[in-house]
Amino acid sequence: MAKLTTFEVGYCTHRGCMALRGAGLRVCQFPARAWLLESNNRRWLWDTGYASHFIDHTRQGILRLYAQLTPVYFSPQQALVAQLGQAGYQPDDIQGLIISHFHGDHIAGLHDFPGVPMIASGEGWQKTRSLQGVRALKNAFVPGLIPTDFESRLRFVESFDAVDLPAELHPFARGWQLPGSNGEILLVSLPGHAAGHLGAFVLQDDGWTLLASDAAWCPDNYQKLRGPSRLANLIMDDSAAFYRTLNQLHQLWRGGKVRILLCHEGDL
Repeated sequence: MAKLTTFEVGYCTHRGCMALRGAGLRVCQFPARAWLLESNNRRWLWDTGYASHFIDHTRQGILRLYAQLTPVYFSPQQALVAQLGQAGYQPDDIQGLIISHFHGDHIAGLHDFPGVPMIASGEGWQKTRSLQGVRALKNAFVPGLIPTDFESRLRFVESFDAVDLPAELHPFARGWQLPGSNGEILLVSLPGHAAGHLGAFVLQDDGWTLLASDAAWCPDNYQKLRGPSRLANLIMDDSAAFYRTLNQLHQLWRGGKVRILLCHEGDL
């Protein structure tokens, strides 16, 4: 069975009501999580969290607003590559880095993994790759975080084998099998939050876990169907799709057979 290891790679702060409607104005911490996925003697990373590159590329220009609107707290020893090193892993030990979506808090560490193959949604990359200025800011995309050789290392999930998902993952019906994972890691579209937003079903010893990334920001979003502030709709790729995905998460949670992990579940 697959193994998951969680890393907290810096955090940002928001008013609670931005993540959960009615939660109030208290400033809350939202960690940026990344995961090491191990299956069939192979290793993949799920996102990177923050990195010093994010700080460097949001110091000036319009992207300063990104850092001002979501203040980031990060120290170099928190970098994913540093934490992996402490756990005994080097970038060469990683078979691939899976990008759930292209927001800055998920791709800030890409430069720290030279030569590592990248995996992402083709739809998401095509909609994001040319964004600059105000359009990049609106989509929380920091172009400088993308390595110069990124596209030469990139594989799209749409090129992987499409599969029917097991019944216990209802209402999710179709996904893509991650090559080399022996069917223990299944990638799935979770549209709405960002272009090409992905999740991953991971089969562990105690059952399935869904890495739901930013399909929700706290459990109350999908458990009680309480969405974020309406202001959050301004930065979503498709707010109607976001709420359809949230309803799917609600059904999955009610089924009681899958653990759901979120990237930014904070101290609301």
